[in-house]
Amino acid sequence: QVQLVESGGGLVQVGGSLKLSCAASGLTFSRYAMGWFRQAPGKERDVVASISRLGTNTYYADSVKGRFTISRDNAKNTVYLQMNSLKPEDTAVYYCAATLTYSDLRIGAYDYWGQGTQVTVSS
Repeated sequence: QVQLVESGGGLVQVGGSLKLSCAASGLTFSRYAMGWFRQAPGKERDVVASISRLGTNTYYADSVKGRFTISRDNAKNTVYLQMNSLKPEDTAVYYCAATLTYSDLRIGAYDYWGQGTQVTVSS
């Protein structure tokens, strides 16, 4: 049974930082590219960042470039999202997801999803 468990969300002030973690189990982690998505109330779920199987390639949405960093530790079966200079518009539920196809950023390309962790940025 595949499980992706996010942690690290919370309430932070504008300009602050948070680091999200996603621990994976039940799958061969190094075979999967990983992505972070977010969904704000009343909005669609959008990709935030993704990372290839070995971490050699990364992608960032324009809205987070220069502020967020995705990384992974295949020995720990964990992917991270370091979020700096947070803004109110970053407020959302953040999800991690796993895919066999790094180049496909569509939600439907991701095979497994976590339950999400809430990030709230107060102004």
